[in-house]
Amino acid sequence: MKLPSATAPSLFDRAVIALHRNRVRDDALFLHRAAVDEVQDRLSMVNKSFKAPAVVTPFPHIWEGLWPEVRIIRDDEVLNLTPGAHDLVIHAMALHWANDPVGQLIQCHRALKSDGLMLTVCLGGDTLQELRAALGQAEIEVSGGLSPRVAPMAELRDLGGLLQRAGLALPVADKATLTAEYRDLTHLVHDLRAMGETNALTNRLKQPTRRAVFDKAQDIYATHFKTPHGHLTATFELICLTGWAPDDSQPKPLRPGSAQMRLAEALGTDEGKLPD
Repeated sequence: MKLPSATAPSLFDRAVIALHRNRVRDDALFLHRAAVDEVQDRLSMVNKSFKAPAVVTPFPHIWEGLWPEVRIIRDDEVLNLTPGAHDLVIHAMALHWANDPVGQLIQCHRALKSDGLMLTVCLGGDTLQELRAALGQAEIEVSGGLSPRVAPMAELRDLGGLLQRAGLALPVADKATLTAEYRDLTHLVHDLRAMGETNALTNRLKQPTRRAVFDKAQDIYATHFKTPHGHLTATFELICLTGWAPDDSQPKPLRPGSAQMRLAEALGTDEGKLPD
């Protein structure tokens, strides 16, 4: 696995991410608690008990106590995971801040025992789509330009492809969409700051933004994304990825040409004719 070198360009400023997380309020971490619910829901459908789980997370207290022997790992660039030590690894609400997301998943894979499960929850591409649209249009109208303000987040299909690149078997990617309502743009930004999810892009604007940009963004937001009660809608998309460390006991796809029956016979129809 190739990890980012010290001189490689980074999309995110990890020092700024750490500063943002230091001012987090626990009561604002509703997305992380939603991630716990998503994980527990998916594990309830797995006919297997896990004895050696690990969770990669920036907020340990959210996950501690869920399993007796759980090991909590910080989401550093190089994860403090022991190869082959775990039958379950959960990467929780941190992959969208990773400069090398494939590397993160490969490290999780290496930490799994044979037939171990990796489960990832992270923010996806539809997250804060309303804020992105309003700020982008406002900045163009007021300043005549556009600066990176909301971190780009991967789409479901792209994230699903990362599982295969990481060498995991039986990959599955799905999503859950949450909608929150805010009094105004200021209320939304304060909440994002309280959950540690504000702009940490390396190429972010380094100077104060004109007040007129935010005033215009508020007007655009309220015009296009207002609820019947007058609140602003904000979308948060949770992407859930599951994959298994390969094992001989897992089902394998059939080789091309190995079918024992023609498709027409299985459908009970003539060759080249679809059933009614």
